Amino acid sequence: MELDIYQVDSFTSVTFKGNPAGVCITQKPLSEGLMLSIAKEMALSETAFLSLEEMNLRWFTPEVEVKLCGHGTLAVAHILKEQGKLTVGHKTSFHTLSGELTVNALHHGYELDFPSPTLAYNAKLSGQKRVALGLSEQQIISVCDFENKQLIEVIDETTIVNLNPDFSSLVAEAGRGIIVTSHASNQNYDIVSRYFAPWVGVNEDPVTGSAHCALSAYWSEKLHKDKLTAYQASARGGYVHMEQLENDRVKLTGQAVTSLKGTLFV
Repeated sequence: MELDIYQVDSFTSVTFKGNPAGVCITQKPLSEGLMLSIAKEMALSETAFLSLEEMNLRWFTPEVEVKLCGHGTLAVAHILKEQGKLTVGHKTSFHTLSGELTVNALHHGYELDFPSPTLAYNAKLSGQKRVALGLSEQQIISVCDFENKQLIEVIDETTIVNLNPDFSSLVAEAGRGIIVTSHASNQNYDIVSRYFAPWVGVNEDPVTGSAHCALSAYWSEKLHKDKLTAYQASARGGYVHMEQLENDRVKLTGQAVTSLKGTLFV
């Protein structure tokens, strides 16, 4: 069997920046085992699989299936637009493990309508995780729990940029993902973050759409702003525009560029 395969850099307009996602679009769904094998072969943080028959969208890391993936959704919408299946000013909807997700194609980017998680404030960060992240108690402002993940606000952007986690120690602790964030010192964006998820085979994700759903909920309340611009300060880096909506929804806006396309023989 031959499958078309793509690699798309999401949340950027420049190749080799943002977050690369694999994209595989088929008429009928593939088996779960085959999707996981393809994700392992692509060796990216996530590969997205869209079945056109039912518009069912799934995402896999090289290790597991994930419930929500922003950059993978953006990447799929970008390929649909390049194929003429999605046009500017129109929306498409996907059936996913996180419910129905909608993407609106813009002239220069895409709007993603995603669920906004409920944050549990005043959460506890274990001493082992704190040490593994390379943080002191004095550098931490607050900790929130959500969906088996944690969001940690630290004192400044420099602290985030200088983080060098011990992933072997971090993965030994229970977890799913950790966002470390602060108010930005750069006037070009409001907040900055990094995202670590060694528990699912991704030590550091370059630009994480699902993390920005939590970041939008957290910072919109703290800064009293519904619209925010965020920078994820990974080695590749990328920008996400966020708007906190009613009914526990968030709108993420970003760009994408195709970096690779070919044929996969399976």
